[in-house]
Amino acid sequence: MEEKEIYTELNSIRNLMERSAKFISLSGLSGIMAGVYALIGAGYAYYLVYGPYGGLQYRDYYISDQQVLWKLFFIALIVLILSLGTGILLTLRKAAKKNQNVWNPSSRKLMVNMAIPLLTGGLFILILIARSYYGVVAPASLIFYGLALVAASHYTFEDVKWLGILEIILGLFATLLPGYGLIFWSMGFGVLHIIYGSIMHFKYDR
Repeated sequence: MEEKEIYTELNSIRNLMERSAKFISLSGLSGIMAGVYALIGAGYAYYLVYGPYGGLQYRDYYISDQQVLWKLFFIALIVLILSLGTGILLTLRKAAKKNQNVWNPSSRKLMVNMAIPLLTGGLFILILIARSYYGVVAPASLIFYGLALVAASHYTFEDVKWLGILEIILGLFATLLPGYGLIFWSMGFGVLHIIYGSIMHFKYDR
């Protein structure tokens, strides 16, 4: 057997092993839609907090009105439900198209590794809200979400890791500038998701 044939065969074996060890049914379109939902939700949240003529100047105060806070909570919840629902539906569709099993050892490991930082971050954010530390809620959500993506990236596409790193960086900048929390949140969950989803779609979904 020639050296070129050996290399081709070894490369095929390696690709097969990677496919069996990693969850590759994630849909790029779900990332795009999650970003769109986040931008719409952030736009409405900004309108609730600052009004139609709020501008983009630095904010050194935070909303403490309970009615507004509950509205913001429900906006975030709706965005989360829509993003998860769309992600699940599109992932199932992609898996069915490629005759892949969605619930397998790789997807279970991905879920567990992603769930630990997400649940920790969720509880941490609830504590922040209970203690009225509203200025660091947006940064905390970006940082813990980024950590969850980095942890999950070991069991799926490596692109997810870079999205996670960018989310963490944005979260750290948002911590330095808490008055721009909603802007950074929009960039992280909105703009970055759309860019990431577009890259994933043209790279893996075609």
